[in-house]
Amino acid sequence: MLRLLRFQDLDLARWAACLAASPGAPPYAQAWWLAATAGRWDAVVELGPAGEYYSLLPLPTKWRPWGRVAYQPLFTQQLGLVLTAASQQRTLGAYLLIVKKYCARFYQQLPPGALPALPLGFSVAERLTYHLSLDPSAEALRQGYAADYRRRLRRQAGLAPPLQAAAGTDLEELIALFLTYRGPASVGLHSRHYAPLRRLLAAAQSRGLAELRQVRHPATDELLAGALFIHHAGGLIYLFAAASAAGRTAGAPLLLLDEMIGRHAGQPGRVLDFEGGSLPAIGRFFANFGARPVRYPALTLTSTPWFITWMRP
Repeated sequence: MLRLLRFQDLDLARWAACLAASPGAPPYAQAWWLAATAGRWDAVVELGPAGEYYSLLPLPTKWRPWGRVAYQPLFTQQLGLVLTAASQQRTLGAYLLIVKKYCARFYQQLPPGALPALPLGFSVAERLTYHLSLDPSAEALRQGYAADYRRRLRRQAGLAPPLQAAAGTDLEELIALFLTYRGPASVGLHSRHYAPLRRLLAAAQSRGLAELRQVRHPATDELLAGALFIHHAGGLIYLFAAASAAGRTAGAPLLLLDEMIGRHAGQPGRVLDFEGGSLPAIGRFFANFGARPVRYPALTLTSTPWFITWMRP
């Protein structure tokens, strides 16, 4: 039986059990991740005979004058339908019919995969990320880098002293670096939008799932580049990163990613998700590490508010 459950009616222990029973469930659907990025959320849930959750579709929502809006929280690449072996309702369209009755507007990015026929009113767009398998050894993975990247790494290793990647401790410094050199207007985000990232780091650190890495200038201690990685059952997420102009010139982002890849290589079944690549220059940067493009769908539903329909001549 499918039911729409409001946040106050969700059983988070059953939520966690459902995700644990769903191999390949996106880490972004974990309750602790949603609590950090959305705060509250609703869901379409398939209930078992004892109230257990056989499947679920997370629905972070906000109320707007035209009705309830389901949205994709910041720092949450994908959500989508989470199925278990016990699920009897395995077609996304059945869940979306309930969404259509509940939400005036809906936007959600789903994990990669073929989509079934969708209810009337839903449209699909394609988004792009890059994945690098961590199955091979570090040496084998580096052989897959672009030749220019290999040359730059050899040249960097010959410097005295060379740049080095190390553990970082200060997310605020990394955010400040991003805002300074990327610019909030260029991505539509401002300082206040990074509160979910701070909560997410704290939640991941409390579970031993976060790695904050940085590259500093050996003489001045200036932060040249940094990145936040999140571990999950399927691998690593390259969640947030920034570099200064001097850092990019020195190849600090290249060094930082190479160090991370080298330390986590040789892990069968695990993948580094670069979480982006739709912009051609960024896609080329990721592809030069041997990463492959992975397309995933984004669903949109836009309903016309009743009062606008009523006002039409």
